[in-house]
Order: sequence, then structure tokens, then C-alpha cells
Amino acid sequence: MTIAYPSTDAVLDWPARFDELSQQARHPALLRFYRAGVVPAHTPVEHVHFLALDVETTGLDAQAHSIVSIGLLPFTLRRIQCQHAHYQVIQPVSELSGKSVTFHHITHTEVANAPTFETIYETLLSAMAGKVMVVHYRNIERAFLNRAFLNHLGEGLQFPVIDTMQLEARLYRQKPGWLGRLLRRPPPSIRLADSRARYNLPMYHAHHALTDALATAELLQAQVATHHSLSTPLGSLWS
Repeated sequence: MTIAYPSTDAVLDWPARFDELSQQARHPALLRFYRAGVVPAHTPVEHVHFLALDVETTGLDAQAHSIVSIGLLPFTLRRIQCQHAHYQVIQPVSELSGKSVTFHHITHTEVANAPTFETIYETLLSAMAGKVMVVHYRNIERAFLNRAFLNHLGEGLQFPVIDTMQLEARLYRQKPGWLGRLLRRPPPSIRLADSRARYNLPMYHAHHALTDALATAELLQAQVATHHSLSTPLGSLWS
């Protein structure tokens, strides 16, 4: 079944949700993941262990396309743990297209020699366990990982995320005032590179899963430093 996540910014009780999922999950790897739990919503963000997560895919439709690479990078608001970074090319279920190759530059030869999702999902769950995922545009990572787990285990995957794109949208995608409407000013871009530029973060080559994970981790650090505080409760940022 496809998982429907809440679409509001309401504070979600992810620890309680993980308790429920640990009673429902059938696969041992998913049981271990949910039983690892997640920190409560009232936890100050300075005490949270995050995992920046990015996936590159063969297209944008999780029902028709699949994951071709994953980048993982654990971090806190004070330190990015590059020594524990992980990058993996994955043999996709769907075919590579010329358009997707031009984005992520992963070739047919690379995926032909890559492991399948079935051989790496336990490593992925182990890296995710107990952490709060940080992504830029949660609909991609959630939809594609959910579909991958459904395809290989027969069960989907749920997890809390902080979406750095959503945080930018809260700041810059509010309804424009009368002057903005009069001048027909376009809303600021909330794409990853454009969002980073607003915080004077360096430009990175896009569409590499590990580089994008690093870019997202740095962006969250800058967002919290600029617009929030280290004592901000986690639940006000996650979804």
C-alpha cells in the first residue's frame, strides 16, 4: 500500500507513530528500524542527530521510475560527519533514460555492475535508525523509498523528515502583499542551489546524491542559525 503522509505543518508525534509501526511491521529489518524509535518532538534541535538523505532516480514518477543512487550523510547542527558519509549506485528496476543520465551522469555500465536495492536496504535502514532525515523536497525521497520497500519487502517505509525546501517555502512562498501583486513579482526560487545562495553557501555540482546530501545538511545548519535557534523544538520543523 502507498503511505499517505499528513500534508499539514502540525506537530507530529513520530515516537508514537513508530510504536504503532513496530506493532504492524512484519519484516525483521523494518521491525528493528521502528523499534529504534525517534527522539520526541519537544527535543531542542541542537541535541538531534540528523541524516541528510538524497536519491537520484530514473525519472520523477515513483510508480514508474526507480532509485539509481543514494547519498547519506550524518550530521548535527554543529558538525557534519563526513567520515561516515555513504554513497551507493543502485541497479534500478526501470531503465535509464537519456534525460535522466544527463542529470545525474550515472551510465548504463555503472548500473549494470551495481548492487540491487534488495542487497543494500539493510545498510540503509541501519544508517537511518534513530535519526531524523533531512531532505530537500520530501516528496521525492519519501515516495521513492516507500515504493522501493514495497517492491522488495511488500511493506512501505515511514520516517520523519525535515524538508529544507518546506522551510524555505514558509519564509518565501507566503501570499504576496499588494505591492508584490501590483508589480507581479515572481516568488523567490526555493530550489536547493538558489536557497543556498541566499545564505552565501558555496555552489556545488548538482544531481549527485552525496553532494546534494551535503548541500542539504549545510542548508539546514544555515536556516536554523539564521531563522531559528538551537533550542527550537524539533517538532516545529519536521513533518
